[in-house]
Amino acid sequence: MFDKILIANRGEIACRVMETAQAMGVRCVAVYSDADAAAKHVAMADEAVHIGGPAPAESYLKGDEIIRVAQVTGAQAIHPGYGFLSENPDFVEAVEAAGLVFIGPSAKAIRAMGLKDAAKALMQDAGVPVVPGYHGENQDPEHLSGAADAIGYPVLIKAVAGGGGKGMRLVEKPEDFMDALGSARAEARTAFGNDAVLVEKFVSKPRHIEVQVFGDGETAVHLFERDCSLQRRHQKVIEEAPAPGMTQTMREAMGAAGVRAAEAIGYKGAGTVEFIVDGSQGLRPDGFWFMEMNTRLQVEHPVTEAITGVDLVEWQLRVASGESLPKSQGELAINGHSFEARLYAEDVPAGFLPATGRLDHLAFPAMARADSGVRSGDVISPHYDPMISKVIVHGPTRAIALKRLETALAQTQVAGTVTNLAFLAALTRHEGFASGDVDTGLIGRDIDVLTQPPVVTVQMKAQAGMAAMGLLDSQNGERGFSLWQPLMQQVMLEQGEGEIALSVECLGPERARVHVDGVCVEALRVGGVWSMDGDAAVPHIRHREQVTLFVEGGVRFSVVDPLLRDASGGAVGNVIEAPMPGAVRAVLVQAGDPVSEGQKLAVLEAMKMEHGLLAARDGIVATVLVAEGDQVEAGMALIQLEEDE
Repeated sequence: MFDKILIANRGEIACRVMETAQAMGVRCVAVYSDADAAAKHVAMADEAVHIGGPAPAESYLKGDEIIRVAQVTGAQAIHPGYGFLSENPDFVEAVEAAGLVFIGPSAKAIRAMGLKDAAKALMQDAGVPVVPGYHGENQDPEHLSGAADAIGYPVLIKAVAGGGGKGMRLVEKPEDFMDALGSARAEARTAFGNDAVLVEKFVSKPRHIEVQVFGDGETAVHLFERDCSLQRRHQKVIEEAPAPGMTQTMREAMGAAGVRAAEAIGYKGAGTVEFIVDGSQGLRPDGFWFMEMNTRLQVEHPVTEAITGVDLVEWQLRVASGESLPKSQGELAINGHSFEARLYAEDVPAGFLPATGRLDHLAFPAMARADSGVRSGDVISPHYDPMISKVIVHGPTRAIALKRLETALAQTQVAGTVTNLAFLAALTRHEGFASGDVDTGLIGRDIDVLTQPPVVTVQMKAQAGMAAMGLLDSQNGERGFSLWQPLMQQVMLEQGEGEIALSVECLGPERARVHVDGVCVEALRVGGVWSMDGDAAVPHIRHREQVTLFVEGGVRFSVVDPLLRDASGGAVGNVIEAPMPGAVRAVLVQAGDPVSEGQKLAVLEAMKMEHGLLAARDGIVATVLVAEGDQVEAGMALIQLEEDE
C-alpha cells in the first residue's frame, strides 16, 4: 500500500478521497489554486501545495506542475478524482513516465473510450448492444441526412467528443435535420475543438441506467446498476441504486455487458458503463444500449457504496497498489436502496442559473451522508462547479429510502446563497418519481410544478420580522419590552420581489403580537420555544441583513434599511448586466444595431456553462461596454440600449 498520495482535484471529491485514504493510514497531499487557499480539502490534507491561479487552466489542469509537486512531496501515486485531468490519457502517460502510479485506468483504456463513435464500434465487437445509428467517418451533411432517414425519426445528433449535452440536438422531422446539424457542429467545435457528430435513434421514453464496474487490468466485476434518469439539461439531479423496476434477468444482462465492456479494454480501477434504456414497455433484456463509458469514479458512486457495503476509493487504492480485486462477483450483493441528491448553489426559477456567494450557514442532518467540499463561511467560487454537497440516504426499501431523503432534505440548512434545495424536495414528493415511473424527460415535463415558489405564510413573515428585530434570541428576550404600555416596533422586509411591512407589539419577554398583511399573529414563548399562532417556530438564522427560515428549502428575507433605500428609477431594460461573475465568450451585437425582445446579445461563460444574455425589450444598441474574453463581475453593465422614447 502507498505511504503518500497526491489528489489532483478539489472540492468534495478531494475530501472524499482523503477520508478513505487517511483512514487507511495513507498521507494525502492537496493542491490548490488562489481561489482555494482556505478550502476544506486544503484544511483536511496532511500537506497542501499552491499550484496557480483560480482558473482551472492556471492550476488544476497544469499536469506538469501537479506531477512536480508529487515528486517534491514524495507522493508515490496520484488520484485524479473526477473532472479536470481524470480522463486525460496524456496526463496518465506523463504520471507513469515520472515513475508515479496513476490511480485509475491505463492511457490506452481511456483513449479507447474517449470518442463516442470509436467506443461504440469497439463495444459492438465485444458483444455489447449499441443504439442503432451511424457512427462512421463520413461527415458529409447529405450522407448524415441519409443515415438519419435509414435509422428512422426521431434521431439524435451527438458530438463524438465531450459530453454534458453540448453538441447534441433532437431532430423529429427530416426537414429540420440540416439546421440542427449546423447548430450541433458549431457548438461542438466551440466546446471540444471537434465538430464531428454521430446520428442515433432517439428512444421515446429513455431511462439512463449505468453499471458500476471495477477491473484489475485483466478481469472485472460489476457492482450492479444505478438509475440516473432524473436529469435537467442532460445533468443528473437525483440518482438511485438499484434501478426501480429492475428484473433479475435484466440486471444479469446489463451487468454482463458492463463486464464485457471493461474486459474488452483491459480496464483497471473504477469505471461506469452508461446505457440508454427504453422504458416504454418496462425493463427488458433487449431494450438497453451502450452510450459511453466514464473511465473514472463517478459523482454518484456513493449510492453503489451504500447498497453493496463497498468503499470504492479503498478498492481504487488497493488495486492501484498491486492487489487483486477484493471480491469476486459471487461475493457481491445488493442490500436495500439508496438515493443521492445533488445540492447546488443555483437559482432554479431563473432557469437553474448557477449562483455564487458566501455560505453564511451550512448544516446537514446526522441521518444522511453528506459529501461536501465546503463549510459554513466558505465562498462559492465562479471558477468551479457550484455543487454544495451530495446528500445520500439508505433504507431497506425504495419507499423508506425516499422518505428518508425527503426528511434529510427538509433538515438540511443552507443560508447565504440561493440553492436548488426546494426543487430537490419537490422531486421527492413527485407522484411519478415516488412510484418509480422515471425517465429522462420527467423534469422537463413537470418543470412548472417542480419549481413553484414556496407559499410564504403570515406566520413565517411574523417570525422573520421578530428575528430581524432580535426578539427571538434568548439573550434578547426582554428587548423592546416596556413596563408602562406595549411598545410598538416596525420593520420592513423584502422577500422575493415584494416588500413586507410589519409592526410588533412587545407584550413581555414571552409574548408579542405581530401585525402583517392585515392579520395579527400571536407569538408566544413556552419553555424557551417560540410559536406563531400555536405552531412551533421553524429553525432560522440571521446573518448580517438577511434572515433565513429553514423551511420550504430555505425562505430568505432581507431587512430593508429605510435610510439606504434606492429612490432612483431609470428606464427598465436599458442595461444588460452580468447575472454572475464570468468570462464574456461572445458579443453578438454592436452599437447601432436594432434588437428585439428576447434576442441573444452576448454569451457569458460561468460555472462551466454558457449563458445567453437576452434583450429585455425592442430597441437600438447604444453602447457595447465589453469585449470577447473580458472577465466581468456580477451586476456589471455589458450592453446598453438607447433610451426608450
